[in-house]
Amino acid sequence: MLGARRTPLKRHRDEAEKPFWISFSDLMTALMVLFLVAMAVALLSVTQGLRKMDEGRAQRDTAISTCLDGIHQITQQTPYPGVTLRGQTLELGALAEFPKDSNELEPERVGYLRGFVPHMLQIARTPECQNWLKRFVLEGYASPEGSYLYNLNLSLARSQRVLCVLLDNKAADALNPEDRQAIREQFFVGGSSFNSAILNQPEKSRRVELRLEFKELRKRCEAGAPDCHEDEVHPLPWDDDAKCPVAKR
Repeated sequence: MLGARRTPLKRHRDEAEKPFWISFSDLMTALMVLFLVAMAVALLSVTQGLRKMDEGRAQRDTAISTCLDGIHQITQQTPYPGVTLRGQTLELGALAEFPKDSNELEPERVGYLRGFVPHMLQIARTPECQNWLKRFVLEGYASPEGSYLYNLNLSLARSQRVLCVLLDNKAADALNPEDRQAIREQFFVGGSSFNSAILNQPEKSRRVELRLEFKELRKRCEAGAPDCHEDEVHPLPWDDDAKCPVAKR
């Protein structure tokens, strides 16, 4: 009808009252949710890393324990008097005791050493030992008689004498080439003066002990792994020189 009023459309006003952009509080809520999700992912990653480290540490401890148990069994089953495993140190006892002021070993003790060490190397080649064993350290000792530097040199010569005995390829009971090669690559020598002398038993202080050193958790390389570079040992050039450079004393 003419003159009738039309009801104004409210569509445009309603759309203006509903803005497209979310409110500031909604934006902060969304950011908080994203932050919590990121933190949860980060914590999960850290937790998994710690779990793997704990598992690796447990595997290392188990392997080293198995390796040491194997060596301990040798000391119990073979006829080698006085050989004792204490922690990671193999006390050779009468096998490696020296006369006073001397680096010479009696023939009987030489034969004992050449019979014992191959058994130990056989255990060292097991996977439990091979993956974690770093090296053997021959540590020589001296009794309190004499000066500090004199005894230090004497104890070092005793360690070298044991290596000469084990690497002698001219002996009737010489070790096989594989064992001699392993000794050259894995045995290190050290000397100590009378710092570790046994009180009231000077004859027991003139000795050599064998200490086992193992790789740390972060430095372990799987045997034969192509990307194994840490603590990598390059084989030494092979020679069969049986001449011992340690002067007899």
